[in-house]
Amino acid sequence: MKVLMPEEMRAVDEATVDLGIPSLILMENAASRVVEFLVERFAPLHNQRLVVVCGKGNNGGDGLAIARQLITRFHPRALDVFLIADADELKGDAAANYRMYLAAGGTFAMALETRMGAATVVVDALLGTGLRPPVTGRYLDWIRHMNTAFPRADIVAVDIPSGLGAGEWVRAHHTVTFTAPKVAMVLSPGCEAVGELIVSPIGSPPHLYGNAKLNLTTAEDFAVINAPRATNSYKQMYGHVLVVAGGPGKTGAAAMASLAALRVGAGLVTVAASDHEGFAPELMRVPLTAELPLEHKTVVAIGPGLGTETASFDLVRDAVRTIDLPMVIDADAITALAGVEKPWSTDKPRILTPHPGEMARLAPNNASDKGDRIATARNYAVKHKCCVVLKGNRTVIAFPDEQVWINPTGSPAMAKAGSGDILTGLIAGLVAQFPNDWQTAVRAAVFWHGRAGERASAAKGEKHVLATDLLAFLNDSCFEAFDGC
Repeated sequence: MKVLMPEEMRAVDEATVDLGIPSLILMENAASRVVEFLVERFAPLHNQRLVVVCGKGNNGGDGLAIARQLITRFHPRALDVFLIADADELKGDAAANYRMYLAAGGTFAMALETRMGAATVVVDALLGTGLRPPVTGRYLDWIRHMNTAFPRADIVAVDIPSGLGAGEWVRAHHTVTFTAPKVAMVLSPGCEAVGELIVSPIGSPPHLYGNAKLNLTTAEDFAVINAPRATNSYKQMYGHVLVVAGGPGKTGAAAMASLAALRVGAGLVTVAASDHEGFAPELMRVPLTAELPLEHKTVVAIGPGLGTETASFDLVRDAVRTIDLPMVIDADAITALAGVEKPWSTDKPRILTPHPGEMARLAPNNASDKGDRIATARNYAVKHKCCVVLKGNRTVIAFPDEQVWINPTGSPAMAKAGSGDILTGLIAGLVAQFPNDWQTAVRAAVFWHGRAGERASAAKGEKHVLATDLLAFLNDSCFEAFDGC
C-alpha cells in the first residue's frame, strides 16, 4: 500500500483534476466514502446523535458535504454542525459546499455545552493535510474539545486526525483517508491517534501515485510466503541457515536466533557458537572459529551476542566482506561495521537490523534517534546497496532501490532482551526459503515478528512476555488481516 507525503498528495489531486475530474467531484466522493463508513459502522444513522466539526479549508468542505448527505439521506435524530470559521473565510469548493448545505436546509449549532454528553458520533473535519503548524486559537480549542468533551462518542476523522504532527491532535477511533495513507498517520507517534484506518478511493487513478517510494506493509502482501508447501517436500528445499553468534556468556542469543530460523520454516540450521549447552536438539552445532562452515549453506546470520572483542570484529568484517551468500547482520556485527566505508563488494543481499543506537553508529552524521528515520534508513541502504531494518515502534525497512516500507505490527511487550535475536532468526529463516524473493521475505519476517508480539501480549500481558514466548505465537494466522493501520 503506497503512503504519500503531503506534497505528493497535492500533486495527485492536481493531476486528477487535470485529467478531467473536477475538484468538487473529488470532495463529493470523499464525503460519500465517509458517509458509507458511518452507515456501515453506526447504522441506523437516524438513531445516532451526530456532531460534525468543520474548519475553513477543504477538510471543512468535506465535512459540510458529509453533513448535507446526512440530512438529505438519513434524517438523523440529532445532527449538530459546528463551523469553526466565518462564512467569508471559506473559499472554492468549501464555499460551494457551504452554500449547498444551506440550500439543503442545513443549520449550524452555536452552543457546545448542550451537545457534549449526548453525542454518539463526532466527525472531525476541522483540519486536513494542508495544515501548517502550530495550531493555535479556536482550532486548538476544538481539538481539545473533541478529545475531552464527547465522552460517549466515537470520533471519525476525515482524511487525517486534525492537527496530526502539530503538537496536539485529535485522537480518533476511526480515520477514513482518501487515495492513500499519509506519512504522519503511519509513523509513531501519529499512528496512535488514527485508530482504525480505512483507505478509500475517490477517483484518482492509481498510476498517478504508483511510483511513490514509501509503502505500508499489509497482511495481503505475503500470499507467496504463506502458501501451503508441496506434498513432496524435503528439508533441503527450504534452505540451510548458518547462525554465527553467541560469544562467551551470550550463547542464549545464538540459541534464540537459531531456533527462530527453524520455527519459521528453514529446513536446516547450523549454529556456530562458543558453547552449545542447552541448545535445541534440532540444531546442528559447530565451534565458533574464523573458519566458518559455508558448504551447502543458503544464508548466514551473524552478530547476536557475538561480543565486541577485536577477534570478533575481525571475524565479522572478513565474513561480511568475503562470504558470497545473503547475510543478516545484527547486534555486535553492526557495531563492528561502524566506520567501515565499503564493508562489502558482493551483490548478494546484506540485511542490517539496527536499533536506533546502532543506526546512529553506522550513520553518525544523521542519527536516527534525532532525525528522520525514513531518510536515515533509506540513505544508508542506497549508499551501501543493502537492506536496513531500522527497528522500533513502526520499524522502517529500506531497500537499495529507495523503496521504504513501514511495518504496522508490534507491541510494547517486545521491549525485552532477546526480541531482536528472534527477529534475526526469522529473517534468516525466511530468506533461506525464498532467496529469489528475499525482499518480501524480510518484510514478512518483520510483520510476523510484530504479530507474534501482539498475540503474546494479549495472552500473557505486556510486562510478562519473554522473547522465547514469541516463538509459540508464530503460525499462519499471523498473516490474517487485522485492524491496525
